[in-house]
Amino acid sequence: MTSALQLQLPPEDEPLCSLAKVPCSASQDVRTHQSQLPPAENKFHVGNGSDGKHYWLTPPDLMRELQAEFQFDFDPCPCPKPADFDGLTCEWGKSSYVNPPFGSIMHQGPGDKKPKKKGPTAWAKKAIMEHRKGKKVVLVYPVDKWLLMLLAAGAQVRNLGDVKWCAVEDGSQGKGTGRHIAAFILDPQNAQAEPRR
Repeated sequence: MTSALQLQLPPEDEPLCSLAKVPCSASQDVRTHQSQLPPAENKFHVGNGSDGKHYWLTPPDLMRELQAEFQFDFDPCPCPKPADFDGLTCEWGKSSYVNPPFGSIMHQGPGDKKPKKKGPTAWAKKAIMEHRKGKKVVLVYPVDKWLLMLLAAGAQVRNLGDVKWCAVEDGSQGKGTGRHIAAFILDPQNAQAEPRR
C-alpha cells in the first residue's frame, strides 16, 4: 500500500557534529533541516542520495494479514501519490491504513497561510480526528522496542507534560526539553497477558 520514508545521513566520509547532526568543516557548514526544504529538494520526496530509494512499502505478507483483519477501504499515504492528493486534509475511509512518512516535511494545507513543518504529530492528530468520526484507523510508525515491551506488560501511560527537571548540582529548575514526558505505570492490579509479537 503506502510509503515509509528512509532518513538519510550525510556520506560516511563527511564528519558530523555529534549532537547537532550537522556537517563539520572549517567554515562550519550548517545545512537547512530537511523539513524546511521545499518538496523538490526534500530528501523525503527526492529519495536517498546513495540509492535513490525513498518509498518503502509494507511487506505483502504483513499487508495481507492486516487487510484480512481490518478490511481497509482507504490509504491516505498512497504510493504513487497523485499530484493533487493530500492525506492530511482529505476525508478518510471507514477503515484506513496509514503508513506515513517517517520524518517531517514542509506541508501547506488549505487552512495554512504558509507551509508548516508536519510530521508524526500531524498524522496522529488527523488519525484521532477521523477516529472521532467513528472510523477505524490503523497507523503504523517506528517506535523503540522498550515502549512496546512496557505496553505489552500492561503499563498505563500518563502524560506529565514538558517537565522542567532540576539540576543535580544546585536544584535549579531547567527550561524543559520542549517534549512531553510519558510516565509508564506498571501496577500489579492492572496486569494483563502479553499479546503476540
